[in-house]
Amino acid sequence: MQFEGKKGLVLGVANDHSIAWAIAQRIMDAGGECGFTHLPDREDDERKRNRRRVAQLTDKYENAKFLVPMDAQKDEDIARVMEQAAETFGKIDFLLHSIAFADRNDLARETVYTSRDGFKLAMDVSVYTLLACTAAAKPILNPGGAIATMTYFGGEKCVPGYNVMGICKAALEAAVRYLAYDMGPHQVRVNALSAGPIRTLAGRAAGVEDMLTLYEHMAPLGRNISHDEVGRTGAFLLSDDSNGITGEILHVDGGYHAMGSPGRLLDHIKKQQ
Repeated sequence: MQFEGKKGLVLGVANDHSIAWAIAQRIMDAGGECGFTHLPDREDDERKRNRRRVAQLTDKYENAKFLVPMDAQKDEDIARVMEQAAETFGKIDFLLHSIAFADRNDLARETVYTSRDGFKLAMDVSVYTLLACTAAAKPILNPGGAIATMTYFGGEKCVPGYNVMGICKAALEAAVRYLAYDMGPHQVRVNALSAGPIRTLAGRAAGVEDMLTLYEHMAPLGRNISHDEVGRTGAFLLSDDSNGITGEILHVDGGYHAMGSPGRLLDHIKKQQ
């Protein structure tokens, strides 16, 4: 199987709609072993909702080896996760970074009115954590290993409503290229998966429903993508099948990113008139 004997970390699963979970499922179904993190629960949350949402997924897989909390803004939390990975696996072959956040108030504002604190928070969580996690994982990453993160077309072009997160994704994609250079001598690849709109927690916050309609009419394939398609492509980037690929932003969006005009959307608009 594609991931037989491979071991790695999946950082950022929130629930069963998470792209990270779609990728992790593919990896585990192909024989890989994964360690997972979840967003820490509040001390007053006796039901431990964050952990429970992820545990109900990972508990179904024997090759989901551990599930631990991680606040990606705390270096000590990241270090503890890497220590857990080293204790469980020894070395790892892949790391999936699916961590991003922006305050809802800042997302709702025009970009020009983004707050200073909100900008710092979004950049720290959505961009710097990739650097921090890569640095922490470096000692336990096997040569031939791979790192992948999640981006979106709003980091390349202006997508109204995506606002400060678009700036973060642009910075994240630049970070991918620089990390690919830094990690290259260690034979570790670094890439990003740029998925089209899909129903996730983050997607709902960014107005995914409107995007789904737009993509359906503008993308060359004339449809939206599925969790399964994104999962298979993400697993590919973390597998040996992509050994010659690094510093790449791989789009899974039905070809939407290739369009320079509204295309068939114009036909749809005419029909509505």
